[in-house]
Amino acid sequence: MRLRELAGIDSDSEVTGFAIDHRKIAPGFLFGAFKGSTSNGEDFIADAVKHGAVAVVAGPDAKVDGVPHLSADEPRRLFADLAARFHAPYPEVAVAVTGTNGKTSTVELTRQMWRMGGHRSASIGTLGVTTHDDQVKTGLTSPDIVTFLNNMAGLKKMGISHVAFEASSHGLDQFRSEGVPIKAAAFTNFSRDHLDYHGTMEAYFDAKMRLFDEVLPEGGSAVVWTGDPKSGEVIERVKRRGLALLTVGPGGDTIDLIEQTPTPLGQVLIIQHGGKKHRIALPLIGAYQAANVLIAAGLVLATEGSPEQVISAMSRVAPVRGRLERAVITRAGAPVYVDYAHTPDAIEAAIAALRPHVHGKLITVFGAGGDRDKGKRPEMGAVASRLSDVVIVTDDNPRTEDPAAIRAEIMAGAPGAREIGGRREAIAEAVKMAGNGDIVLLAGKGHETGQIVGTRVLPFDDVLVARECAA
Repeated sequence: MRLRELAGIDSDSEVTGFAIDHRKIAPGFLFGAFKGSTSNGEDFIADAVKHGAVAVVAGPDAKVDGVPHLSADEPRRLFADLAARFHAPYPEVAVAVTGTNGKTSTVELTRQMWRMGGHRSASIGTLGVTTHDDQVKTGLTSPDIVTFLNNMAGLKKMGISHVAFEASSHGLDQFRSEGVPIKAAAFTNFSRDHLDYHGTMEAYFDAKMRLFDEVLPEGGSAVVWTGDPKSGEVIERVKRRGLALLTVGPGGDTIDLIEQTPTPLGQVLIIQHGGKKHRIALPLIGAYQAANVLIAAGLVLATEGSPEQVISAMSRVAPVRGRLERAVITRAGAPVYVDYAHTPDAIEAAIAALRPHVHGKLITVFGAGGDRDKGKRPEMGAVASRLSDVVIVTDDNPRTEDPAAIRAEIMAGAPGAREIGGRREAIAEAVKMAGNGDIVLLAGKGHETGQIVGTRVLPFDDVLVARECAA
């Protein structure tokens, strides 16, 4: 595609690709030069041109010599629009999910339910790109715009027709979830997270709401979980835009969650849809998993799934990696669960999910990530201490912070908690002390297979370590 056709400027240069990293520029690429939190892409414009960039997308004040300067006050948005046109076509049906917690499970459950309905489907998010045949890790909840569009176009070439993807607040704020027309969008919940980036809860919420305010096109459908304090505000935004609204959860108009009853391996849901009551034997532990599967059901209904197929599929979904995943049962008979919970609300939800199954002690092991929102650390400690019988504070991904300082900030809100810095040692101690009737929760890392210490990623998988400690 020529630059003239792509951007409407007087240039016959052939466009061969896009990049936002100057080190990935090849002849014919468009370079996106954006100001970031740690570096400024505008500093590398000359280098990108030297390596073959045929145009640069940047802010109005950027200095660009030798090639066209595609200027915009929001250069990330312009870059996303151009990249989307270049990489098209995409799968026919795409949906996006935002919220603080539950995004990963919801997109994966949506993928599973589409597949049960006969569609070739995929999910994109924290777990990577997942299809029925494969899973490829991307390392980010919302990958950069070039990776995102490349993935989407690649899925189309593979014959994938339906894709569900996570739309994080960072991705929405940085226009990393743009360009692929979506049929529906969903809201899971909202609580404290990422204030190191957004600064305030209001800015954080507004970033997520871009999905409904701008990204979801006219004629699209919005699926909203009713059981969150922010649900009403989301619903009002949806109504102001005139989008189709599907509410699911307690009192939901589309799917009304009437009753939940825990069972040894899951829960029984009584729901109402279309004036009829249905009993669902959901094979997932935890109240919040009911929320995730009902939101996924709403997304499938919004994309022309039949009610009969959706109701049947809910009882056949499989657990999602690192989301209340049972890693092992110790020799003493205590199950060990691994969960990605890394916010106060998520820890509370994970503990609440396990509590009905505890006949002895609930032992919670967790830490907090370094170089991230510090304010949530004592809140996480307070929640864990209030709801657990035993709390062990350990390291998560300390990154470039002092691990002991992170633990101290958690411990400030967790009176009576034990502190064991080494994560393996902490898990081993929890496994050792757990007896028959007890349950161990390893929170924070979930599906992750590495621990970030400094700038290095060291191999570490909570599931594997728990199994080794229990052997």
